[in-house]
Parts: sequence; C-alpha cells; structure tokens
Amino acid sequence: MDLALETRDLSRRYRDAWALRDLSLSVREGEVFGFLGPNGAGKTTVVKVLLGLVAPTQGTARLFGRPAQDRRARREVGYLPELFRFHEWMTGAELLDFHGRLMGISGADRRNRIEHVLTQVGLGERGRDRIATYSRGMTQRLGLAQAMLARPRLVIPDDPTSALDPLGRREVRDVIRDLRSSGCAVFLNSHLLTEVEMVCDRVAIVDRGRVTWEGTPREVATPRMEIDVTVEEIDDRVATLLAPFGTIVQIQGATIRVRAGEVGASGKIAAAIVSAGYVLTALEPRRSTLEDLFVRLVTGSDR
Repeated sequence: MDLALETRDLSRRYRDAWALRDLSLSVREGEVFGFLGPNGAGKTTVVKVLLGLVAPTQGTARLFGRPAQDRRARREVGYLPELFRFHEWMTGAELLDFHGRLMGISGADRRNRIEHVLTQVGLGERGRDRIATYSRGMTQRLGLAQAMLARPRLVIPDDPTSALDPLGRREVRDVIRDLRSSGCAVFLNSHLLTEVEMVCDRVAIVDRGRVTWEGTPREVATPRMEIDVTVEEIDDRVATLLAPFGTIVQIQGATIRVRAGEVGASGKIAAAIVSAGYVLTALEPRRSTLEDLFVRLVTGSDR
C-alpha cells in the first residue's frame, strides 16, 4: 500500500530550542494513524510542516511522494483544526458552499460534493438548518465535512472528539471509520487515549520532538504479567513472600503489585499467601492500556 505521509529525520529549530529532532514516521493510505504526545511535545509543529506553514530545519516531509511544501501535495489534504468557529448565521450547506468556492470546486461538482459529505457525516437532513441550531457534535461533524469536501486522500483532524459527550464521540469515530473504508488516510491528533485505542490502526507517541514509541493498540494491550495482590491485615512479611515470584512494582494500602517473572504465577502467589495464613481478598492480573504506556514513556514511571 502506498504511503500517504512520510517524514524522515524531520527537525525544526526555533532560535535555541528544538521543537522536533530526527522525527521519522509513515502513514499508509487507508490507515488511521494516532499521533500522541504531551503538550509541547512537537505535535503542532509536525502538523504545520505537513500543511506547508513551517519549513523544516533539517530532514524531509512528503505527502503522497511529493514534498509537503508542494501545492499539488497539499491539495490532497483536508484539515480540521482543534479550535475553529463557523458563521452561525449560515446553514451547514451554505458554509460548505462558501468553502467549496474558496477551494475552486466548480458549481455542479460543488453541489454534489456538499450533498455527499453532509450525508456522509450524518447531517443530510440538517444541511438547510442554521449552524446556530447545531449541537457541539454536529458542529464537529460539519467541520469534518468541510475537511472532506475536496476529496482529500489524507485528513488531519486535530483532537476532533474533544469537548464532546459520548454520543458525539461515537458519531465522529464512525465518520473516521468511514474515511478509512473509502481508502482515505487519517492522521489523528488526540488527547483522548481511549478514543485512539478504539479507532486507530497504528499509534506513535512523541515526546520532546522525538518518536518514543510506535506500534498497534493490540501490541499495547498485551499482558505485562503484572498482578495486583490484596491481602487482609497486610504486613512487611507479605512482600517477602511475593519477592520470589517477581518484582514488587508498587505497594498501596493492602494491595501489592507484582511484575511476575513467569506466566501462570497467579496460582503460585495465591497458594503462598494462603499457606502462610493470610486472607487473600483479591488477585487481579493487569492489562496494559495506551494510557499506561503513555505515562511510562512521558514520566519514566510505572504508576
């Protein structure tokens, strides 16, 4: 499958500070790619480079094989910023018509595209209503319709589900999945890690301008062989009993978290606790989440 987006050793310097350092990643056509990082990690700078708003200090950024600064490449991209405002006195269809004219889409094609994208985002019956009557989720979906209007092959939505209720988030996820089904690539920047886990095929975490991890949500969810052991009337001896089975990661109240040294350690841990005369109240294997991984990489901790 062809690459929609590729950066190689991408670096950007602002005076004495590096916003990006040797950042390399790729996104395939028809793929939803999650791009995560703490505030100030360099995510916005990457998007600005891809949109041709900022030139890299070093390295390259390419869209569909062309340099990101090439206008022909940027015509293939639809962008939805995190913060946007639409003229609320317009109807949804009028707003898309206005943007279609700015994009140079001809009359008949523009009308067909407006009808198509409104239907695609679930606003087909609300296109003639004023934007002032739209909910937050409907406005967000209208923003996605605007980003999709010119038939882009790559859509870059910036935190598209922020400030939405669960129903609004589901509606936006459905639109993103539809884009993937149509062969469009999606470069998704989001702070809602559970949303990224639900919709993305691959994920990259960036910190201090560098990619610190890249993989699939399935890889993140592989068990880390960590077990939470909760015991009544816990004392120092319990930690000593658990030490042969792995590394003590955390002690919080009556619960000790053990990183087990072998698969199937749960049964042996339970037997050791009970044999020593303690009351075992809970034994819970843990499964890593994207949030766990994010916190470990960004803070260097295992909390």
